[in-house]
Parts: sequence; structure tokens; C-alpha cells
Amino acid sequence: MRRQGKKGLNPPRALESAVDKFLASELLQSHGLDIPHTFCCQDSDTAMEAFERFGKDIVVKPLFGAEGRGILRIEDEQLAWRVFRAIEKIGGVIYLQPYIKHPGWDLRIFILGDKVLGGMKRTAPQGAWMTNVAQGGKGEAYKLNSNLETIGIKACKAVGAEIAGVDLILDENGKWLVLEVNAVPGWKAFAPVTGIDIAREILIYANHS
Repeated sequence: MRRQGKKGLNPPRALESAVDKFLASELLQSHGLDIPHTFCCQDSDTAMEAFERFGKDIVVKPLFGAEGRGILRIEDEQLAWRVFRAIEKIGGVIYLQPYIKHPGWDLRIFILGDKVLGGMKRTAPQGAWMTNVAQGGKGEAYKLNSNLETIGIKACKAVGAEIAGVDLILDENGKWLVLEVNAVPGWKAFAPVTGIDIAREILIYANHS
């Protein structure tokens, strides 16, 4: 599209950087942002060592994915081994992080250029741990402070995006960690709870950039 002279808000490199969870983690960390401890490998034995090191309570994620699809929380050693072996057999990448003990909710911050459009608190369903609205989480407007806004903008710039949804989680020590930067953020849940006309904001931004 860009070679044809057409406007695109996020350059191809930003899309590639955000969709690859491991690359995104590296970029976020290199920009001084706090992220969950992350481990990536392709063999089961090494993954089991990380499972032990992370306290036998981990989250396994597909390297490429969205909306919480394919994410598993594993606390059982035998299950961990079976999952790691299955990924190894198909030549996949084992991407895992320690489970972050959190208050049952996290944040989605919507960034457009240098502007924070708003924040949404996502609360996990009763008895569940995943907060994604696509997985049954409940969204509500959240008033962001300047620190959260700064983290959101910094995370967006770390992957080179102009528009992004930045997901943050509060760990048990009260530290905000960047979980993910979504360079193709939807706003089906975000717009109704925040009252922000995201489509209008994007059109205004595109016409003036």
C-alpha cells in the first residue's frame, strides 16, 4: 500500500514487531519498560527447566496470536511436559512466562499518535483468570493517571506504531507490567464503555498526519 502511495497508520515493521510476542518483548525491554519474565525455546527439557524456575505456575502463549486464543495456564508438571512435547513435535516455539498474580483485572490503553484516547479496565469472569473481553472479560472505563499514559505511549513507540492497544497488568508488588502491544486494536468493546468515538478520532488523525 505504501509503495502505491496510499496512507497506512502503522508501518509494516510495526505490525511485524507487535505481532511477534518475543520480538515485542525485546523491544519493550530495550525501551526501559517492565514486562513479565519471558522465556523462549524449542525443546521440552529446556522448557521444563523454566517451568521449575518460574515456580511451576506458568502461562504458555502462542508466539503469534490475539484475543487470548491458545493461551494456557499450567501448574501441573505432567501437563507441562505434554504441552511442551506437543509444541516441540510440530517444530513450534515454546513461549512462556510466570503466571502474574494480579487483582483479577488488567488495563487496555488506546494510543493514537502521541495521544492517549482512554483506558478500559478488563475484569476476568468469576473463577477465571483471563481478562480478555473476547474470553468473557467485562470492560469498563478507567481513568488513567499520567504514569499509565506515559507507559502506554512509550510502549506504542517501542514497536514503532502510531495506533495501538497497550495491555498492562498490576503485579502483586504494585508494579505495572506491559503484557502486549496490539498494533491492530479493535474497539468493539472499548468504544461503548468509554464513550469515545474511536473511528472518528482515527479519521481526524489520518487527515492531519
